[in-house]
Amino acid sequence: MNLRHLLIASVTILAIFVAGAVASYRALFSEITLLSTEISSGLTPVKIEVKSGSSLSRVATQLSEAGYLPSPTLFKLWARLQGAENSIQTGEYELEAGITPAQLLDKLVRGESVQYRITLVEGWTFQQALDALWSAENIRGTLNNSSPAEIAQQMSLDHENPEGLLYPDTYFYTKGTLDIELLLRANERLNTLLSEAWESRLGALPYANPYEALTMASIIEKESARNTERGLIAAVFVSRLDLGMRLQSDPTTIYGMGDRYAGNIRRADLLEETPYNTYRIDGMPPTPIALSGEASIVAALNPAASDYLYFVARGDGSHQFSRSLEEHNAAVREYQLGPND
Repeated sequence: MNLRHLLIASVTILAIFVAGAVASYRALFSEITLLSTEISSGLTPVKIEVKSGSSLSRVATQLSEAGYLPSPTLFKLWARLQGAENSIQTGEYELEAGITPAQLLDKLVRGESVQYRITLVEGWTFQQALDALWSAENIRGTLNNSSPAEIAQQMSLDHENPEGLLYPDTYFYTKGTLDIELLLRANERLNTLLSEAWESRLGALPYANPYEALTMASIIEKESARNTERGLIAAVFVSRLDLGMRLQSDPTTIYGMGDRYAGNIRRADLLEETPYNTYRIDGMPPTPIALSGEASIVAALNPAASDYLYFVARGDGSHQFSRSLEEHNAAVREYQLGPND
């Protein structure tokens, strides 16, 4: 082979090499570009669940089957290059069109799983809170056959009756969260708030401990939903305790009646001796009667400066407060009794 033929052959080989390199570069560039390309906007949002022990290949297959991964191989390679092969977190993920494969991997590594919510309402009983948990979406019930005392034991509470020992609030959770996990969170939230309120309480109050203050807060919670009245109601009950008077609270009496309460309190109900009938017992009932919100807890520990000793419902959600029995009886005639009573 002469020099001319050798030169032609060399140029040809170089051209083939360059062409191959360019093709490989273009293919690689195309693949890399794919990682940052938004997934088709025509896809319907879906949820997938990454279960414990799922491999990277299994996750990539799930995403591909859902239509959210055009190149499972590239996704796996990218995950390995990012050192994220074993960093994908378990959970339920919501996928929507517009996300890129790279963003999708980041979402899985960060554990940005679907969040559900449940709200425990002020004034609810513990049983109502349980019923809400058990009817909520994607909460695993483990306490359905347990008594209140058994639940209190599983929660490691200091009291056999768990009534009132949850903080009413909105709680977020992921699929498969246990009912007891949410109960513990609500109890921890209550303990934190109650402890802070107890430390900043107003002077000498007729409570031996925070639990008694919580019991009072639960009564205030059931007596009025108006924040402007809670401090006054607390003042009435605190004054009564200081004077040795009975609380005479309808909500405690109703709580003691349980399922027998049908919407009205009869005279016989007021005469019945139960631990919660504050028309018959001295002092406070043995436990809270409902979930107490922050406003009621603060009111119980910081009652308004007042010499009121009585109050009666006006019928519009508000109350008429009185200093003497004579004033109170007049208010009862005006707001509670008809003209012929």
